[in-house]
Amino acid sequence: MKQAVITCIGKQYLVHVGSRLTVDYVAGEVGATIEFPVLLTFEGDDKVAVGKPELSGTAKAKIAAQGRAKKITVIKFKRKVRYRRKHGYRHPATTLEITSI
Repeated sequence: MKQAVITCIGKQYLVHVGSRLTVDYVAGEVGATIEFPVLLTFEGDDKVAVGKPELSGTAKAKIAAQGRAKKITVIKFKRKVRYRRKHGYRHPATTLEITSI
Protein backbone atom coordinates (compact mmCIF):
# COMPACT_ATOMS: atom_id res chain seq x y z
CA MET A 1 0.00 0.00 0.00
CA LYS A 2 1.35 3.41 -0.97
CA GLN A 3 1.48 6.00 1.76
CA ALA A 4 3.15 9.36 2.19
CA VAL A 5 3.53 12.27 4.58
CA ILE A 6 2.25 15.53 3.07
CA THR A 7 2.12 19.10 4.33
CA CYS A 8 -1.15 21.01 4.20
CA ILE A 9 -1.37 24.56 5.60
CA GLY A 10 1.69 24.10 7.80
CA LYS A 11 0.67 20.74 9.29
CA GLN A 12 1.85 17.24 8.39
CA TYR A 13 -0.46 14.31 7.66
CA LEU A 14 0.17 10.61 6.97
CA VAL A 15 -2.07 9.63 4.04
CA HIS A 16 -2.70 6.71 1.70
CA VAL A 17 -4.84 6.41 -1.42
CA GLY A 18 -8.53 6.44 -0.50
CA SER A 19 -8.07 7.92 2.96
CA ARG A 20 -10.19 10.84 4.18
CA LEU A 21 -8.85 13.52 6.47
CA THR A 22 -10.23 16.72 7.94
CA VAL A 23 -7.93 19.74 7.73
CA ASP A 24 -8.22 23.47 8.31
CA TYR A 25 -10.22 25.36 5.70
CA VAL A 26 -8.94 25.07 2.12
CA ALA A 27 -10.61 27.33 -0.44
CA GLY A 28 -12.41 25.50 -3.24
CA GLU A 29 -15.68 23.96 -4.34
CA VAL A 30 -16.79 20.44 -3.39
CA GLY A 31 -15.44 18.06 -6.04
CA ALA A 32 -12.46 20.24 -6.98
CA THR A 33 -8.98 18.68 -7.13
CA ILE A 34 -6.08 19.94 -4.99
CA GLU A 35 -2.43 19.08 -5.56
CA PHE A 36 0.13 18.86 -2.72
CA PRO A 37 3.59 19.34 -4.28
CA VAL A 38 5.56 18.70 -1.08
CA LEU A 39 6.07 15.08 -0.04
CA LEU A 40 8.19 14.50 3.06
CA THR A 41 8.29 10.69 2.94
CA PHE A 42 6.99 8.03 0.57
CA GLU A 43 6.50 4.29 1.10
CA GLY A 44 5.27 1.85 -1.52
CA ASP A 45 6.26 -0.99 -3.85
CA ASP A 46 8.89 -2.28 -1.38
CA LYS A 47 10.81 0.99 -1.29
CA VAL A 48 10.97 3.81 1.22
CA ALA A 49 12.12 7.32 0.37
CA VAL A 50 12.78 10.05 2.90
CA GLY A 51 13.12 13.64 1.75
CA LYS A 52 15.97 15.84 2.87
CA PRO A 53 13.89 18.03 3.30
CA GLU A 54 11.46 17.25 0.41
CA LEU A 55 10.85 14.70 -2.34
CA SER A 56 9.91 15.44 -5.91
CA GLY A 57 6.40 14.16 -6.46
CA THR A 58 2.84 15.13 -5.77
CA ALA A 59 -0.23 13.91 -3.98
CA LYS A 60 -3.67 14.73 -5.33
CA ALA A 61 -6.85 15.04 -3.31
CA LYS A 62 -10.50 15.79 -3.99
CA ILE A 63 -12.53 18.11 -1.75
CA ALA A 64 -15.22 15.85 -0.29
CA ALA A 65 -16.96 18.37 2.00
CA GLN A 66 -16.77 21.90 3.34
CA GLY A 67 -18.06 22.52 6.86
CA ARG A 68 -17.07 23.32 10.37
CA ALA A 69 -15.08 21.33 12.93
CA LYS A 70 -16.20 20.13 16.33
CA LYS A 71 -17.21 22.83 18.83
CA ILE A 72 -14.59 24.15 21.22
CA THR A 73 -15.83 25.55 24.54
CA VAL A 74 -13.84 28.31 26.24
CA ILE A 75 -14.62 29.12 29.87
CA LYS A 76 -13.28 32.08 31.88
CA PHE A 77 -13.61 31.88 35.64
CA LYS A 78 -12.42 33.99 38.58
CA ARG A 79 -13.06 32.66 42.02
CA LYS A 80 -14.63 34.68 44.84
CA VAL A 81 -16.06 37.39 42.55
CA ARG A 82 -18.84 35.47 40.74
CA TYR A 83 -17.22 36.03 37.34
CA ARG A 84 -17.98 33.34 34.75
CA ARG A 85 -18.02 33.52 30.94
CA LYS A 86 -18.72 30.67 28.55
CA HIS A 87 -18.02 30.97 24.83
CA GLY A 88 -18.23 28.39 22.01
CA TYR A 89 -16.41 28.37 18.68
CA ARG A 90 -16.45 26.17 15.55
CA HIS A 91 -13.51 26.47 13.16
CA PRO A 92 -14.10 26.15 9.38
CA ALA A 93 -12.84 22.79 8.10
CA THR A 94 -12.43 20.87 4.85
CA THR A 95 -12.65 17.10 4.36
CA LEU A 96 -10.26 15.76 1.72
CA GLU A 97 -10.17 12.38 -0.02
CA ILE A 98 -6.74 11.34 -1.33
CA THR A 99 -6.99 10.14 -4.95
CA SER A 100 -3.36 9.50 -5.93
CA ILE A 101 0.18 9.65 -4.62
